[in-house]
Amino acid sequence: MKRLLCALAAIVALGARPAELDSQYVLQRYALAIDTVTAPKAVIFTYTVSQAGYSNVEQRHVIYRSGSDVRDETLAVDGVALVRKIVRISHRDDRYAIARLAPKAASYELLFLRTIKDGRRADYEYEATPLIATLDAPVDRVTIDGRTYLPRDVQFTTRGPDAEGRAHVEYAAFGKYWMPVVAEVNAVVNGKPARERIVWSDYRFPASLPPSTFEPPRPLPHATLPPV
Repeated sequence: MKRLLCALAAIVALGARPAELDSQYVLQRYALAIDTVTAPKAVIFTYTVSQAGYSNVEQRHVIYRSGSDVRDETLAVDGVALVRKIVRISHRDDRYAIARLAPKAASYELLFLRTIKDGRRADYEYEATPLIATLDAPVDRVTIDGRTYLPRDVQFTTRGPDAEGRAHVEYAAFGKYWMPVVAEVNAVVNGKPARERIVWSDYRFPASLPPSTFEPPRPLPHATLPPV
């Protein structure tokens, strides 16, 4: 009886382990997933940004985005809630959208490095070699989620006239969308070490946002004094 229980336990343990897939098969599924990934038509989320070193910043924002229309509300600075939030309206693409940041076969060669097993999930890490020398922030590693075949972690190098560093962005599923959750940068700016960390949370995906969301706030009326 004891031997039977041990055999059953071994079978259960084997069944709990994630099946390891062929690395080329993972790349095929990855290419398809990136080409067909869905971006939300409208999204609302909170993010916090912390910078230390070259400059010290701590802020909390709420973002309303519809396509390239963005409403950015600053709610707190350095841990202090603002009495009157700062509102900025802009038009810009989402630089952290997974379809934009993920390395693609047209621009990168991906070489399998290892399988990362976590419980019942297996992820696949690849080295990325840019095929285009002019990329501003080339990706050098990507970890592909073994269930969705979308990037779970993208690592890249940032370079500029006065700065250079390493960065990575982590992604996760929120409903049917694949969104960023954490971004970290460690760099040297003008010879000084600098760090930045962004954390995204509280994702909401409304069907649409009213046009008034992206209208600049009206200025407060000026006080006028009666003639003396």
